[in-house]
Amino acid sequence: MLEIKNISKSFGGLMALRDISLDVAERQIYGLIGPNGAGKTTLFNLITGYYPATEGAIRFFGQEITGLRAHKIARLGIARTFQNIRLFGTMTVKENIQVAQNIHARSGVSSLFQMYSARERRLRQEADELMNRLGLWEKRDEQSPSLSYGEQRRLEIARALALKPKLLLLDEPAAGMNEAESADLLERIRELRETGITVLLIEHDMKVVMGICDRIAVLSFGELITQGTPEEIQANDAVIDAYLGREDD
Repeated sequence: MLEIKNISKSFGGLMALRDISLDVAERQIYGLIGPNGAGKTTLFNLITGYYPATEGAIRFFGQEITGLRAHKIARLGIARTFQNIRLFGTMTVKENIQVAQNIHARSGVSSLFQMYSARERRLRQEADELMNRLGLWEKRDEQSPSLSYGEQRRLEIARALALKPKLLLLDEPAAGMNEAESADLLERIRELRETGITVLLIEHDMKVVMGICDRIAVLSFGELITQGTPEEIQANDAVIDAYLGREDD
């Protein structure tokens, strides 16, 4: 589904990523872990067209997307959330989702007179379904700043899902959540996979990563240390030394 081949990214003389290759299969939940500054979010920015790659190629269902602009990549079926929540603070929960749906909406004379087509009515129904799926229905008319932190995270995911992605990139979705919120998030991500969505996520909460991911890649200082199943990652000495740490004897 997603093929990342020998991707490198430099900012002036600083090499942020060096020769990264990953393959993400359909319906996988694929984790991307590593210490701060390892290059994880930079890789997300390359996949989604926010940065151009210095070297290498990225393919989505066989189509090369390296160098495409972000809106074109979104139309192909790749959506993302951000490490720092980016919601429209003056809009309600429902309006935040509907803004994202504009990528699928049609404009014209009918919309000027609020005579919505069947397609437009369906988009509004889909927004309602997203709010139900992410546990936001009762908050639909509240402005986003009034939501709890966990609810804001879920709204950001709902807004990304409004783009109807085949691949969803989640940048630290459990950051700032308590244990109950993290557990709830795990179940909702599993449900996304059941609907056919592939998930690539960055996360520092190892309970989340080890509890949900099919495969995990580990980055350190812009380089790929290893990739494998959660069990393989937990037993890898290089990963333990670079990131996970060892328990005291």
